Formats: sequence, structure tokens, C-alpha cells
Amino acid sequence: MNVTLRQLRVFRRVAEQGGFSRAGDELGLTQPAVSRAVRELEETLALRLLDRTTREVALTESGARLLPKLARALDALDEVLETARKEGGQAMGSVHVASSPTLSASLMPAIIAASRERFPQLSLHLQDQVQRINVEAVRGGAADFGLVVESADCDDLEQETVLVDDFWLVCRADHPLASQEEADWRQLDGEALALLDGSSGSRPLIDQLLRRYGLNCPVAQQLGHSQSVFRMVAAGIGVSISPGLAMPFPAGSGLRALPLRPRASRRIVLIRRRNRTLSPAAESLWRLVLDMRGDLQRLARETCGSVG
Repeated sequence: MNVTLRQLRVFRRVAEQGGFSRAGDELGLTQPAVSRAVRELEETLALRLLDRTTREVALTESGARLLPKLARALDALDEVLETARKEGGQAMGSVHVASSPTLSASLMPAIIAASRERFPQLSLHLQDQVQRINVEAVRGGAADFGLVVESADCDDLEQETVLVDDFWLVCRADHPLASQEEADWRQLDGEALALLDGSSGSRPLIDQLLRRYGLNCPVAQQLGHSQSVFRMVAAGIGVSISPGLAMPFPAGSGLRALPLRPRASRRIVLIRRRNRTLSPAAESLWRLVLDMRGDLQRLARETCGSVG
């Protein structure tokens, strides 16, 4: 049955207004267009819905039975459409964001606070887990999008750079390099290292840098959290190569952070599935994070500046 929504709305307005002209004025249609829509509906239904005279329009018995049911159905449809419109315009609903512990601690508090202020009806659920699980959560749809370290593992996903985060040398204050303003990568040759383990998005990048500069640095300890790494360094287990966002250090640790030269960085990116439309709420949050890029980069610089 080829009945259109326009035909149904026109019939309702004609019946309620008692005339084609008044219905046309309300709908922004000409009288011939209104008459044609009603006639087409009657032909499709094989029912006479209106009796027309030169002076008035009256519902037939069939039209009178149809009108209240049709009015309820159209009102319900309008309510559904209005709810969908509000969801898109006001960012209503739940959004699941996957983020590693370092990024959850350093960047996500500012993002969550901004989301609550901008979109009070949006519920943000943070999935705080290691990089590999975050990527799989986005790829499999368990998370709407992720905030992760740029990696070749994400090449099948859409990516947007949020900020650039430099690598730093972390050492004790009594280490021979601690008196310098910065350290050259080659000065690390032979140093024992305490590093994040392979579940970190940064570890593959650090390993690449060690190979690039031909450094022979035994890994004394591999740990899952930056704070554990820093405590190993404070205990004299070795030095560390750390992204700036992993700081600050534990209170009273007596550690120093030195910029490494030549400069080396990691990119923090948003990831989402390619060719998949985010929900209006998730799209709004994605755009909010991109709009915050300048503020987040400043936050990263301030974090590093407080310990350098």
C-alpha cells in the first residue's frame, strides 16, 4: 500500500480545519495540492473519507472512524521524531570511551569535566585499560571511541591527533646526568632501565628509539604502571624513559626529569571505527575533545614543566 506520510497529515488537517483552504494555509500548500493529496489517499485506500460541497467539507463514516486512530499514530510518530531530534541536538545518552591508565589520569579528568559542563545529559563511561585492550574495544564496538597512543596497530581505524607528548629521561637527583639541563640519547648507553611493559602503547616506541641510537641498555624491570616505574628509579634500580603525561613523580621521590635530545615524541590520538556513524552523543563528545586540543596540549606542557 503506497500511502505517504504527507497524505495522512494533509487529510488530518483538512478534517480538523473543516476545509481545504484553511488546511493549505496551515501546511503551506496550495488548495489544489491539498485536494490532490486527499484524493490520492482515498484512491489508495479505496475509501471515501470526505464529503465535499461548495460550502463545507464533512467526514464520511469511514473518515470519522479513521481520524482519531490516525491522529494518535501521527502524534506518537511526532513524539518519537522530536525525541530523536533532541538527542542529536543536546547530546543525550551514554558514551563509552577507552583510555589507558596514564591518559585516564592526565587527560580524561579535564575531558569529563568539560563534558559535564557542555552536555549535562550525556553519561560518559570510561574504560580504563591497557592499549591493546582499548584498541580491541573500539574495533569490536565495546567502546564508541578511544584515546590512545598512535600505533601501527590502529591503521585500520580512523584517527585524529589530540596532542604530542615528549619522552623524558627520569633519574635520581644524585645520578651523574641529573646536573644537566638536558640529556642526549647516546648518554644512556649502558644504563639499566626501568620501563613500562609491552602492554603500554609507549613501550614499542621506546624500543624503536633505543634501536635507532644503537643503545645497549639492559631492562632491569618492566612494570604495568608509571608510578611503579618511578619508584624503581627512586630505589636506584635504573633510569627510565618516560612520556611527559606519566608525570608528576610520587611525593618525596627525589627524581629529576630531563628533556631528551634529539627530541622524540609520541602522538596521542582519538580512534574510532572507519565508515561507522557514531551516536549523536558520541559524535558530540568526539568533537568536544578535538575542540579541547589546545587546552590539553597546554596541560601536558604544564605537567612536564612542573618536574623538569
